[in-house]
Amino acid sequence: MDAIEKAIRNALEKGNAEDRAFRERVYRAAFAALDRALKANPDVTVELAIKRRKAIQAKITEIESEFLPAVSDVGPQGDAPAVELGADSAPAVETGQQTPSPTVVVDGPAQSASDAPRSASDAPRSRVLPVVPDIMPDAGLPDAPSIDMSAPASAGAATEVAPDRDERRIRGRRLPLTAIFLTVTLLAAVGIGLFFAVQTGVFKTSAQLDTAPPQAPPTVDDDDFTPADGGPAKPGAADQTRDWINVFSPTDASHVSAPSDARAEVMKDDTGSFLRIRSGASGSAISFDVGQGVLEKLAGKHAVFDIIARSEEGKETQISVDCNFGELGDCGRKRYAVGQQQNEYLFDVQFPDKRPGSAGTIAINSDFDKQGKAADIYEIRVSVEP
Repeated sequence: MDAIEKAIRNALEKGNAEDRAFRERVYRAAFAALDRALKANPDVTVELAIKRRKAIQAKITEIESEFLPAVSDVGPQGDAPAVELGADSAPAVETGQQTPSPTVVVDGPAQSASDAPRSASDAPRSRVLPVVPDIMPDAGLPDAPSIDMSAPASAGAATEVAPDRDERRIRGRRLPLTAIFLTVTLLAAVGIGLFFAVQTGVFKTSAQLDTAPPQAPPTVDDDDFTPADGGPAKPGAADQTRDWINVFSPTDASHVSAPSDARAEVMKDDTGSFLRIRSGASGSAISFDVGQGVLEKLAGKHAVFDIIARSEEGKETQISVDCNFGELGDCGRKRYAVGQQQNEYLFDVQFPDKRPGSAGTIAINSDFDKQGKAADIYEIRVSVEP
């Protein structure tokens, strides 16, 4: 059974196939589905479209013949069905009108008068074939099952028949159960999610989650600002009992190196002497030498560096600090927000236990944003943790 025949027979099974009017609606639906498939495929030629219509017309003729009684091959009688020779004639085409009842043709050998049977009971029975015209789709058939022939009939593709209204009503009654199941599933998922969120502390505040003892770190991590709660230390606020080693003082600026597009100038005001540094447009930094003798004292120990600085008047800035201690490593990059008040900016370094082969440097960029802002450096010093 090919796809076209299967689709038509499935459609007939969904209604009263003995009803001739119902069969006509099914046949019209089949032709309508074929028309939609042909219109959806612009590559179909006129010859191929005619061939497909003839194929479905022949298949409908074969199916319709099963619903007509057999007739005898005798001559015309009063109750015999009308005979139409429609094999070579053009197919009838109707639009928007009721299709006439299919006429029938006797498909059997012609007999002469001498060969005619003597009685009607002895007459041979012949197969009756209906002559089905090339039915045009009728838009006024709401009860006809829809037939999908979007795939080419010649390719043997599967043909689908849409469910009738009774089946749609059955499916409609199942929808509430599906909706209830989906609703219950979603509510259960939301409830489980809320339970785990409460257990993992998603709704807790940061103060509730912070169970560690309070700390006031004097340093910042790489590329981080000084913590807002602690802030930079006031000048002299660092532990005065420490044994500080001087790294830089404005009284001796000979160990300061400034690139060509940067400037370093010793200045003085009521706060004391300081070195005003201004990085160039390239972001170059000003280097402060750390003597080899100082590094030898720090080798193998935990040291704290202290930079006493402020920003240029009326212009707060962000400075970045990089270190190069040769064989003793570096300090990573530090960033500080420097205000107009003189403050101390601390960071610590754990030095390896080895002898430095040379001196080191501390490089300070006065404006991390490269806007030409200046910073005033009062002092750089270091001490060893006891």
